[in-house]
Amino acid sequence: MDPESKKLLEETFALAEDNNKILHSMRRSMRVQRIMSVLYWAIIIGSAVGAYYFIQPYIDQMMQLYGSASDVLKNFKQFSP
Repeated sequence: MDPESKKLLEETFALAEDNNKILHSMRRSMRVQRIMSVLYWAIIIGSAVGAYYFIQPYIDQMMQLYGSASDVLKNFKQFSP
């Protein structure tokens, strides 16, 4: 193998190694991004479920209040001419 071909082969090998490092870095960053995205959505959905769980007794109270208010209005309509 002549020196020029050997030099070109070594340069190609160095470029391939560099390219491989860049590709591995891109793949790793994509994996980290995917994990962070899943965590982000898990936190958002979990906080929404937690907020509903925390607020649910108050919502039930409001629904009972609304039901009793509508019953009072129905009774009031029965007594009015």
